[in-house]
Amino acid sequence: MKRRKFLVLGSLLGLSPYIEAKETSSFEKSFKKVKETIAAVQDHMFPKNTKLPSATEMHAIAFLFETVKHKSYDKDIRAFVLEGAEELITREKGKFVLMDSAEKEKALRAYEETSYGRNWLSRIMTLTMEGLFSDPVYGANINESGWKALNAYGGKPRAKKRYVIDEV
Repeated sequence: MKRRKFLVLGSLLGLSPYIEAKETSSFEKSFKKVKETIAAVQDHMFPKNTKLPSATEMHAIAFLFETVKHKSYDKDIRAFVLEGAEELITREKGKFVLMDSAEKEKALRAYEETSYGRNWLSRIMTLTMEGLFSDPVYGANINESGWKALNAYGGKPRAKKRYVIDEV
């Protein structure tokens, strides 16, 4: 290998972690802007004091973040999660998280009447349920509370660590 090719290749390999980190940083920055709104939607869908554990108790927002930011997650759906939350914030003039339960219900029902809102709420519901009923190794379903609430348990063999795809 010639010296010039070696230097170019070494430079490219040396920069690759920073290129990926920039993408993650961009997502994390955008997510911080909508995190509180998504968490409020999750909490409204899965409130405290019901037969199922609440979204807050199960760390559903952390599960959603970790799942959506993972490199194997579909980039279009990642963008959709962010954009849908931004749309809800805009529709409710930034006040959704401050609303009481009845106002949130009304706002979400109105958002659900739009095709975009219906699809976004469905995605948030799916991601939240995945957290509530996933293997606890993924950071949600604390103390297997989601499984216990349904008197059901995860499959065997159980996951030993998160996201085996990282090893591929």
